[in-house]
Amino acid sequence: MRGEIEEAIALLKSSDPDSIEKALLLLQQSVFSFSMRVCNQREDAEDTMQEVLLKSVPLLSRFENAKALGVWLYKVARSRCLMSRRRSKFAPAQDLSLEELMPDRTELAALAKGATLNPESFAIRSQEAQWLRETVQKLPPEYRIVLVLRDMEGLSDEEVAEITGLKPGTMRVRLHRARLFVRKEIARRLGRDRGESNAAGLHHVQTARPANCKAMFAELSDYLDERLDDSLCTELERHMEGCEPCQAFLSSLENTIVALRNSKTDSPDPSKARSLRENVLADYRRALSKALP
Repeated sequence: MRGEIEEAIALLKSSDPDSIEKALLLLQQSVFSFSMRVCNQREDAEDTMQEVLLKSVPLLSRFENAKALGVWLYKVARSRCLMSRRRSKFAPAQDLSLEELMPDRTELAALAKGATLNPESFAIRSQEAQWLRETVQKLPPEYRIVLVLRDMEGLSDEEVAEITGLKPGTMRVRLHRARLFVRKEIARRLGRDRGESNAAGLHHVQTARPANCKAMFAELSDYLDERLDDSLCTELERHMEGCEPCQAFLSSLENTIVALRNSKTDSPDPSKARSLRENVLADYRRALSKALP
């Protein structure tokens, strides 16, 4: 769970008279950051931030731990974001196909020659950071929500499954495909930016993947997240030892995840956030006084 929410819980239990406002500030930041990553529209994110905080007023004093509060906040924010009128112009309606997201022989050959994503340079170049934001927006909403919660907000598999209502296995499948989609789109844009016609799967006739490589690709997220059982882990590592293209692909996927986790968070407009906090704080104190014997 996000550190801001854990800190907010501690503040809500504090006797410091300023602690409630400090807690609300942290919760505002968490909800706004998540909402911007999901819908990429500041007005929608501000509306979500306001609605979630106002709904939280009568409930805040009841939450005993950060996980319970965080799951509730993200559930409400997720529902609000999905109902937004300002839909992303990028997001496709179809499901993501694992077959289309996996590399073929040509892309594997390009990766083996060094066409990989460097997370350090990616994170500090503003243009490429914008590419990352736009690429996340291209994901269908049901995949985008999972990716944002897991890799950008830093929640656990169990928390993401609870917030989305998905079975853990389904959540993991969507996470893996979302990661592969982002990796492929960023590799495409980096190759195009360099003027490479064949880098990372660009503009070439699809060629069949090696069968023994293809079997590995569906397991890579589980391997990177250390959720693969020992026997499969050993089998995958044995294959990687003798397959340089697959090593490069795994590295590019890992670097994509690093870039997502290091992505910049957005902050709400300070004046709007302060005004909302004042209103929520007044409502919270009224609700708290009514609850007292």
